[in-house]
Amino acid sequence: MTRDVFHGQLVEMNRQLLQMGGQVQAQIAAAVAALSDRDVAAGQKVIDGDRRINAAHTEIESVCLGLLVLQQPVASDMRRIASTLKVITDLERMGDHAVSIARSAVRLGGAPLIKPLVDIPAMAQLAQSMVADAVDAFVTGDRQRALAMVDKDHELDRIHSRVIEHLQELMVQDTATVPQGIQLLFVSHSLERIGDHATNLGEWLIYVLTGQREDLNQ
Repeated sequence: MTRDVFHGQLVEMNRQLLQMGGQVQAQIAAAVAALSDRDVAAGQKVIDGDRRINAAHTEIESVCLGLLVLQQPVASDMRRIASTLKVITDLERMGDHAVSIARSAVRLGGAPLIKPLVDIPAMAQLAQSMVADAVDAFVTGDRQRALAMVDKDHELDRIHSRVIEHLQELMVQDTATVPQGIQLLFVSHSLERIGDHATNLGEWLIYVLTGQREDLNQ
């Protein structure tokens, strides 16, 4: 494999990463919309759509392993390929969390919500923004953009804590709200975890650039 061909495959790998990141963002948005709209069919569509993210994971993994086998990468390329394998695992897990949100939407069905959804959609918007930032930063090598996600992750954590507090108050006041309250807690937790996985991508970028791991989930 010539160096030009190797570089071309790295470019294609990055294109596939961006596409996978876009799929994850779409899944998060669709899952929370299904919950907000009480749309069971839309929730099921998100669950069924997870196979596309899994397929993207498998395809990019195959490209990475092919590059490792067919070429002897220099150290920086080796870090890039190894980190990409970690990144697609984080993206696949974000997709799993979107499915978890969709499953909560399906479980709740068309029942009226025990409280207006304000914080959860805000968390979803923030999580989608973090996914976009994380993937773009990793592909372009933008360390500052990756580091800027830390503040977004802290804001996501703050909203998550607020959701927990409000739902706990509701469930204590009225035990009839407990089943739905638990599902909404699951949703909030899934969104918070998506933020953690997004910051992982920032950590992998720093590793690519420096060869050192830096914990951004603090």
